[in-house]
Amino acid sequence: MSEIGEKIRQVFGNAAVYKDPANYDVFNGRNLPSFVKDYLISTHIGPDGVFKRVELSRFLDAHIPKDNSAVIARLRRGENLTLLTRFVVSTSLASDKTRFQIPDMGIKESDTEIPEYLVEEYPDDLVDGEKWGIMKLVYIGPQDNKRGYVEMVKFKPFRPMQKLDLDYFRQCRSQFTLEEWIDVLISAMEYTPSTFRNLTQKLEFLTRLLPFIEPRLNFIELAPKGTGKSYVFGNLSKFVWLVSGGKVSRAKLVYDRSRKAPGIMRFYDMVAFDEIQTITFSDNSEMQSFLKNYLEFGRATIDNYEFMSECGVMLLGNIMLSSDNQPIDFRYFDALPDVFHESALLDRFQGMIEGWLLPRVNVDMALHDWTLNVEFFSEVLHQMRTESAYSHVVDDLVEVPQGADMRHTKAVKRTATAYLKLLFPHVTSAEQIDLKEFDLYCLQPAIRRRDIVREQCSNIDAEGSFSKPMPLYRVKNL
Repeated sequence: MSEIGEKIRQVFGNAAVYKDPANYDVFNGRNLPSFVKDYLISTHIGPDGVFKRVELSRFLDAHIPKDNSAVIARLRRGENLTLLTRFVVSTSLASDKTRFQIPDMGIKESDTEIPEYLVEEYPDDLVDGEKWGIMKLVYIGPQDNKRGYVEMVKFKPFRPMQKLDLDYFRQCRSQFTLEEWIDVLISAMEYTPSTFRNLTQKLEFLTRLLPFIEPRLNFIELAPKGTGKSYVFGNLSKFVWLVSGGKVSRAKLVYDRSRKAPGIMRFYDMVAFDEIQTITFSDNSEMQSFLKNYLEFGRATIDNYEFMSECGVMLLGNIMLSSDNQPIDFRYFDALPDVFHESALLDRFQGMIEGWLLPRVNVDMALHDWTLNVEFFSEVLHQMRTESAYSHVVDDLVEVPQGADMRHTKAVKRTATAYLKLLFPHVTSAEQIDLKEFDLYCLQPAIRRRDIVREQCSNIDAEGSFSKPMPLYRVKNL
């Protein structure tokens, strides 16, 4: 156990968990995100601190079967199954029914029903979108000219963190130095802080968390393969939807005209497009038009429906590097699909992560130590999104020069706000922070990340306003 691990255990108490890869072997054969694994581990630790491996194995066998293909057959044989699983809810106005599907188990939406009493009991949970929950399923055979179907007869939302005291979290943060806190955050992402070469690598890695903690913060990361992009965005939070390649439609993402139902961006904090080079959109011009409006204003009109959301957009792509680990081509955004080869669209992104600065993930980086429970950590990130005090601090501290570009200014302020929330969550007024630290860790990185976007847009549109340097933002009274 490291010194920082021991301090995390002492300061955070029940919100801390010991990451022992040997304990997590119990999940072999089951593809579960970290927030589910941490919950199950924490509920199977005895008062003496001993991990109840056998009990957890029995729970998994009963409620998260390895053989997903057998679930349908077991239901048809008359077994009533209670499952902890990921599922997708869909509401049909035409048929006035709420249905679900469990893609991992082959259970289709057309073969299911959720009774009205459950929808009324859990109105905030059984709404359209992907969910995690504990459900009891029964199979109702064909009768009276009605085809057979699977009914959800009991339900409990997977919401281990029912209540979260952000003041408690802030008090805990105040007990760490900034250097220690950076290591706390690295470990919360399930990596060993000491395996990063320097502070630059650590801060670049933590920048991945900014869209988790700030609403509608839109970022691009280009990195070589094997730097952990998919793992971070696919495992740390149930509030993030990861799209991994393939064809993406406007109906699934934004609004389905036929069902008159909003898409996944309506229900999530962020949608991350992984392997962006392999993703295609059903209609490039339609998606481009939507993204221009949405990324700018947080809303867009489709038919007569006004789509509104605070969901951020993250583009994750690979980039070719030279022998000295630098991009081969200075035109970074050429690595993106054609739909993004337009400066007016790319200008709506607040910043970029230089993934080539990050180490390739190796076995030594896997955490063997105390850290924050992933479910607790993801809930903190989620709830911090709506905390308005931090943007007021940034407004109070940042001096904007006359004539500064509006998009640059909004991008810098919002990114600086995200850094403030992440690194200094205990600071809720301008008087509480060291001005030099704010400049070094919040404002200057925000300016740099926006400047990368400006430079790359200038490569696409050399005659536009992007050729002008960034405005000279500075910290007041520094």
